[in-house]
Amino acid sequence: MKKNVLIIGAGGVAQVVAHKCAQNNDVLGDIHVASRTVEKCHAIVDSINEKKALKTDGRVEAHALDAMDVGATKALIEKTGAEIVINVGSAFVNMSVLSACIETGAAYIDTAIHEDPLKICETPPWYANYEWKRREECEKAGVTAVLGAGFDPGVVNAYAKLAYDEYFDRIDTIDIIDVNAGSHGRWFATNFDPEINFREFTGQVWSWQSNEWVSNKMFEVRKEWDLPVVGTSTTYMTGHDEVHSLSQNLGVPTVRFWMGFGDHYVNVFTVLNNLGLLSEQPVTTAEGLDVVPLKVVKAVLPDPSSLAPSYTGKTCIGDLVKGVKDGKEREVFIYNVADHKEAYEEVGSQGISYTAGVPAVAAAMLIATGEWDVKKMANVEDLPPRPFLAVLDRIGLPTRIREGEDDRALDFA
Repeated sequence: MKKNVLIIGAGGVAQVVAHKCAQNNDVLGDIHVASRTVEKCHAIVDSINEKKALKTDGRVEAHALDAMDVGATKALIEKTGAEIVINVGSAFVNMSVLSACIETGAAYIDTAIHEDPLKICETPPWYANYEWKRREECEKAGVTAVLGAGFDPGVVNAYAKLAYDEYFDRIDTIDIIDVNAGSHGRWFATNFDPEINFREFTGQVWSWQSNEWVSNKMFEVRKEWDLPVVGTSTTYMTGHDEVHSLSQNLGVPTVRFWMGFGDHYVNVFTVLNNLGLLSEQPVTTAEGLDVVPLKVVKAVLPDPSSLAPSYTGKTCIGDLVKGVKDGKEREVFIYNVADHKEAYEEVGSQGISYTAGVPAVAAAMLIATGEWDVKKMANVEDLPPRPFLAVLDRIGLPTRIREGEDDRALDFA
């Protein structure tokens, strides 16, 4: 059994993680929230106390931390006695936090691939650029490191593994579809860190098709899907972490990721990009100031966590899997629907943060009980999916499956 959780980050996803850890502190123990902006950590602690979220008596504390500082992170892990670290800070800190976990023996969980702040849209193989290079280091230290344990990547990886194990003899294609049919009421905003959001889309779009990488431009490949609850939705093919790991770990010849965008988002993005305002390279103003355009755009946009109170509507995220079972062609859509308003009422965050944060807590609970404490680095599809999906079903993200006219909840009891 592992106990006590250190949450790194203090944004909307961290808010969800902290609340869900509190709701399950009989399993997870003490909860610590750390960020460079300690005031945000205190606000999360206060919200937990206000909602009386703790399942049993326990500690919830806030800490100031620069997670790029390996020594400081190591010291905080040791000070708090945290045996599980949930990293939902900036993707720039992943390797630093992982180093601190390896040095202390704490288990490590993240929700997105590591990024180098000086590079935009790195080319595949993504996990092999940073994380997978440290597999041997984790195994030698006996440290469990679960990569990409959000929703996408994360839950969609578990959906793919469930399909691989139970629904198909051969999988030909996996199309991961992520549609947010909600509305936040602002003229323009991003649902998570604007800097990370825009960096995903300013370079080439990579997909895995017929066992090779295929490159396209952003918003070049468009497709409409008829999805449960949210209806007909327009999506665009984009690159995403799980395209790499699923194609390699499950040997699937075609893996693509599709994200829903409205015309307004596409138009604003295109204008900003064409003006050079999404560049990470510094420019000098007429006054002699060096500024990074992307950081200026981030500074003037709403904080994603501020969108939560007025957010309405639902999300639909899932895997459309095609292949063969018992000699016959088969197609299933394994998915979840989440509600923005319900998420806010429960934990004070909108649905995008909710779907990203809840799975990380489910992973932490499985590490705490030993089911996922594998003492090495693993992507979610490397681990048994049923325990993970069963926990998610209990704590707020139930799974459904649609096959033809049949659409039903999956039971993992």
